[in-house]
Amino acid sequence: MVKCVMTIAGSDSGGGAGIQADLKTFQELGVFGTSAITALTAQNSTGVHSVFPVPVEEVRKQVQVVADDFDLLAVKTGMLFDADRIRVVAELADHYNWPWLIIDPVMVSTSGAKLLEDSAIDAMANELIPKASLITPNIPEAEVLTGMDLKTDEARREAIYALHAKGAKAILLKGGHQDHSDKIQDLFFDGEEIHTLTVPKVVTNNTHGTGCTYASAIAAYLAFGLPLFDAVAEAKRYIHIAIQHGFQPGSGPGPVDHSAHRLHQDDSVSLEVDVE
Repeated sequence: MVKCVMTIAGSDSGGGAGIQADLKTFQELGVFGTSAITALTAQNSTGVHSVFPVPVEEVRKQVQVVADDFDLLAVKTGMLFDADRIRVVAELADHYNWPWLIIDPVMVSTSGAKLLEDSAIDAMANELIPKASLITPNIPEAEVLTGMDLKTDEARREAIYALHAKGAKAILLKGGHQDHSDKIQDLFFDGEEIHTLTVPKVVTNNTHGTGCTYASAIAAYLAFGLPLFDAVAEAKRYIHIAIQHGFQPGSGPGPVDHSAHRLHQDDSVSLEVDVE
């Protein structure tokens, strides 16, 4: 039986992130991807040039007509733009009670463009995150959500507990923004233990869509019935190979390669896992 999932996110006209990256990931991993678009962006490899939000009720209708028809096993959110759209998603999550809700709290694009209005931060932290099965912030996003400076390993662990106290059931704190390291360490907290997932750092500028792809891969693996930690670990392997084979279709930094796991099956991922 086909496994159906949904992404609620913004559209990237450049094809590397957002809805486009999510659907590519779903297709590659063998689940049937559906979507609700929250905003249209005019962007390419040089950056985000404009953002046009989809009317709130149209966001609601997109989700409703799909959720009323398909059995959605996992729903993943990306760019939600503002407090009104965040509240709609929170209301829909309450109504449909999806088995898995993965919140990627997208706030700023890789190029530095703001993708979440300041007024929406409270709504994200207080109204949506407590409904999530898993949240997947990067370090800058976790700093915004907690108000903490996360330059040290100790601070990042404190931030995880702070996010858990805000109602997040599980947290994946992504380590791609760590400085001066030859390794990338993601911290996964399941509500009881912190798991450290470590991979060698890939030196590349072609990382557009990394966060969207990672969260979508987790949703896909969850739809197949993997336990949460296993879904995170498999998604980490998927995104690492995708980063290794990122490419440059335009004049600026390019996207990850969503098909790399299939085209480069001989590549191995040195994933180290420690539990605290």
